[in-house]
Amino acid sequence: MEKTDDFVKQITKKSEDFSRWYTDVIKRAKLADYAPIKGVMVIRPYGYEIWELIRDQLDRMFKDTGHQNAYFPLLIPESLLKKEAEHVEGFAPEVAWVTMGGSEPLEERLAIRPTSEAIICSMYAKWIKSWRDLPLKINQWTNIVRWEKVTRPFLRTTEFLWQEGHTAHASCKEAEEETLSILEIYKTFIEKYLAIPVITGLKSDSEKFAGALKTYCVETLMPDGKSLQAGTSHHLGQNFSKAFGIRFENKNQELEYAWQTSWGVTTRLIGALVMVHGDDSGLILPPEISPVQTVIVPISRGDWKETILPQAENIYHELKQNNIRVILDDRDTYTPGWKFSEWEVKGVPVRLELGPKDLEKKQVVLVNRINRDKKFVPVENLVETLKKLLADIQSELLSRARAFNASQTHIARTESEIIDIIETRRGLVKTAWCGSPQCEIPIKEKASATIRAILDQPDSQFEKCAICGKAPRHTVIFAKSY
Repeated sequence: MEKTDDFVKQITKKSEDFSRWYTDVIKRAKLADYAPIKGVMVIRPYGYEIWELIRDQLDRMFKDTGHQNAYFPLLIPESLLKKEAEHVEGFAPEVAWVTMGGSEPLEERLAIRPTSEAIICSMYAKWIKSWRDLPLKINQWTNIVRWEKVTRPFLRTTEFLWQEGHTAHASCKEAEEETLSILEIYKTFIEKYLAIPVITGLKSDSEKFAGALKTYCVETLMPDGKSLQAGTSHHLGQNFSKAFGIRFENKNQELEYAWQTSWGVTTRLIGALVMVHGDDSGLILPPEISPVQTVIVPISRGDWKETILPQAENIYHELKQNNIRVILDDRDTYTPGWKFSEWEVKGVPVRLELGPKDLEKKQVVLVNRINRDKKFVPVENLVETLKKLLADIQSELLSRARAFNASQTHIARTESEIIDIIETRRGLVKTAWCGSPQCEIPIKEKASATIRAILDQPDSQFEKCAICGKAPRHTVIFAKSY
């Protein structure tokens, strides 16, 4: 994991060095810091508050669709992990192993979970006996360890936080419906709450989850032109149920193997928030997911503690009563200007200023983090005006991101066009594909880009596969990725 100075005094310009800008913002906004272990980060309180808001909202959406939370062990016996051959082969390079218990060598190595299919499937084999036990829809919020070679805070770390859902169903159709239902939840959540537009689609066989029948993905475009996989939903088919013996007696009293799904999103979503919305001054957080939606900064001049502060406290309590996440920054050890800068770095959507003249006029000043526009608002209209401003900021962030995506989505009809766009302009390249794995290879080898998503329907504007010239079966998105 690339390290920056312990204290970032000035944020690198986003246009000059995107990678350095990203790590500067994370350090300066106190989202995370480097742990004394290679590739591992410490999520600081402000970063964790963002994760809590993500977690709590998604958790509600999962529970509203009939899922329950549980917890499964961190350690997985090697024999269990090896039961599904394709799965273990896909994860083998990233698995961390425990070989000692205290001072004694273990009889069997224990994997620190890179994902939990193996341990969960072993329990499902015990719990599922009849069609009456289905569907079984369980999610867990937990940590994962994958021994990554190249790491970057939030985007790819050795240890990270995520949720992983695991469901079992009586039919292929039900499992497919579950997979697509979760994909829609992810899409809705990321666009509505994170204000990040997404592309959803199927992964090619070379990019799908190890052991899955199908993998559906949520892809997001970052400002440097790379695609970020923000979430996945896997139709596992019966691969794991056959490996682990998850069988049930159907209504005809016949034994069948269950059909399964798994799906997850991670703290990578915080990285996406930083990159998509941030600017040269730091974070810009969408109000729906910002730990602080409004910060009140009283102007500390003269006898401000006797005159301005009491009114600021009244406003603070009123906003809290109206379910606005608000902080009153009444510290007298920092100047108002320093506070303005600090809360801008943290990406708080609206700053509320209150000075002597505002007190006289019975007004406050609302400053929009996106463009720093100031609005003078009578105190009596504050709640209504502030709620509308927060909604406008949320909408504006999504609109801006959508406009950027549109400007960075390119059409290509030949292999050379795909490679030229990726190497010179980056962004998303929309093209036609015949479906052959052989037609993915040239783009990966020559431009280090992959098929990020297979879109639902072929696009009539494409007459042939861009690589081989055969009849197209799919419209796909090629891009470089994180």
